[in-house]
Amino acid sequence: MSVIDEARSVRKGDELDLKAVDLYLRERIPGLQGVPHVKQFPGGASNLTYLVSYENRDLILRRPPVGRKAKGAHDMVREAKIMQALKPVYPYVPAVLALCQDESVLGADFYVMERLTGVIPRQDFPPALQLTPEKTRQVCTDVIDKLVELHKVDVKAAGLESLGKGEGYVNRQISGWTERLRAAHTPDNRDFAEVIAWLEAKKPAGEVAITVIHNDFRFDNVVLAPDDLRVIGVLDWELATLGDPLMDLGNSLAYWVQADDDPVFQMMRRQPTNAPGMLTRQEVVDYYGERTGWRVDNFDFYAVYGYFRLAGIAQQIWYRYYHQQTSNPAFATFGPMVNYLEQRCLKMIEASRL
Repeated sequence: MSVIDEARSVRKGDELDLKAVDLYLRERIPGLQGVPHVKQFPGGASNLTYLVSYENRDLILRRPPVGRKAKGAHDMVREAKIMQALKPVYPYVPAVLALCQDESVLGADFYVMERLTGVIPRQDFPPALQLTPEKTRQVCTDVIDKLVELHKVDVKAAGLESLGKGEGYVNRQISGWTERLRAAHTPDNRDFAEVIAWLEAKKPAGEVAITVIHNDFRFDNVVLAPDDLRVIGVLDWELATLGDPLMDLGNSLAYWVQADDDPVFQMMRRQPTNAPGMLTRQEVVDYYGERTGWRVDNFDFYAVYGYFRLAGIAQQIWYRYYHQQTSNPAFATFGPMVNYLEQRCLKMIEASRL
């Protein structure tokens, strides 16, 4: 059984005009041979990701969801330009081969990048890998090391000063997610008032540093080499900006469900962080602190923020489901999930020494 992450048939409603794509790509990528075929990668509630296969080359095409044109969301041009700027200083970014801003081709901006063939760790590692706890730990620390390397990128040297506002990031995130959570409130869910008050009271005076942050750094956004499982790629740069690296780590740990977590949190798991040999959340924080030299003894704030932000994301989706703006059955549990995340925040707050 292959352990390589494979594409599947294109979902109904997500079809590509392959003839238009082929004509566009042949003018920009020399040497493409044969008739192309297209498949789609699973997952991705946001942007759509396709495998466009020629006889001699596989390419990855990324485009926004069909029919959605919300201002500021699904910005393919921004994502592609971030990747192009980062590639020289952060080699795990896939090479962007073409960027199309002519909406007459597909009806939206899109870009095409190289395919990094490898293992993408989703909910569980492929059983065929037969990972020992020691190898799992090695994979885990390698993934964290790639986040550390990103946070150590020289922003000025990479020409990324315009990537985000930088200073004031902590304030903007707390106020921004408070507003978004309130705007998406539904009668069945609580208002996070205690959590918001605590975050406002405990937020640091400033950022620990201003760095490039990914904002969605998870196992299912990395590509591992099939032979030795070293990280060869980091994907999904849509949300990247300049901000506080500890906020970025807090975001990542909100998805980190470990082996001893309660059954409800286990049901939310979408990456193999429960596998024998994986670091616990506290071990991740300690390891990150050792590798960066930044103080992490006040990490409770960033951990609570991560769950608060995740609740905000889930509540926005639940709002659409609650008001029957979407019927996707995958969203049916998002309301209870939001309430669970509030309780998780409150338990952390009660135990915090901040």
